[in-house]
Amino acid sequence: MRRCIQFLIFSLAIAANTPALAEGEAFPADKLESLKRDVLKLNRDLLILEEDLLYPAQSQVAFYVSMDVGEYFKLDAVKLHIDNKLSASHLYTEHQRDALIRGGIQPLFKGNLKSGSYTISAFFTGFGPQGREYKRAATLELEKTDEPAVIELRIADATGKQQPEFELVEWPAP
Repeated sequence: MRRCIQFLIFSLAIAANTPALAEGEAFPADKLESLKRDVLKLNRDLLILEEDLLYPAQSQVAFYVSMDVGEYFKLDAVKLHIDNKLSASHLYTEHQRDALIRGGIQPLFKGNLKSGSYTISAFFTGFGPQGREYKRAATLELEKTDEPAVIELRIADATGKQQPEFELVEWPAP
């Protein structure tokens, strides 16, 4: 659908900006560049409108994964459940794990939730201390309002316990 709209916009822009050319006459390069800029601007505007329609601000919810140090836990996969329904899952590559350890934050899921109460559960699998398989879960009771919600699935090393800790943290509204 989006491709059809883009093609239509492109076609209309060409038709509106194309003077009648005599046979064998070339289209001026400066006009072509101007047309390309106009189409790119229209495409960007279309993308912004599409985002606003798909994810209205009052119902937006976004989930991100972060990892601190990674000495006691090697992340393999994450599953996200909203009210016991699987909403997102991700298997991690070595490159992605390294990026998280260096301070990266990975977007896991973006969607819509109506106002109300939700139980958010995240299930982490990987390898813990001494290379043993490790499975843990963290839960958050979310009271969704008309404001966008941002939740961080945080994995941090607890050096005192020499164990990883898993928590879900809701970011404050701006």
